[in-house]
Amino acid sequence: MRVDTPVAELLFHEEDATPFNTDVATLKTWSQALACLESAPKCWLSTVAPDGRPHAAPVMVVLVDGAPCIASRPNSRKSRNLARNPRAVITVSGDDLDLVVSADAHQVSGGAALRQVAAAFATKYDWTFTIRDDRVCDESLPGSPQYAFYEVSPVRAFGYGPDGLTATRWRFNST
Repeated sequence: MRVDTPVAELLFHEEDATPFNTDVATLKTWSQALACLESAPKCWLSTVAPDGRPHAAPVMVVLVDGAPCIASRPNSRKSRNLARNPRAVITVSGDDLDLVVSADAHQVSGGAALRQVAAAFATKYDWTFTIRDDRVCDESLPGSPQYAFYEVSPVRAFGYGPDGLTATRWRFNST
């Protein structure tokens, strides 16, 4: 799991200038976007339901090697949606940045990767998962329910400044 540094560019250009800011000095860095995600107690994940309608739910996000990751019960609506269609959007509002990340979400597998994500949840949220036979469980809850971890790989992202007039677009992998 690793997210490459994206290309940052102004979302609005001179022809869009009124009332938007086109000063390149207002560009936000991707590290600022990651800090917004990392510091948020929760974010919103939107997925695509089977009938094509959007489904939104609050999630807790951790970063593993710069990649946002979430936990979800395998039979939850969001997990079923992601199994069918990996397209997702994470949104979060921070003090200095409102962030919208369009992404593809894929289930994390393999003991080492699962342990990395579990460690990140333990560090950020004090939420402890047990990894057994490549299965993720929360043994603090009755019945030790199973969870799935998803890496949310950004495709493009948008960051909006607190003034509502500054915006940055980040493009990943030439999208």
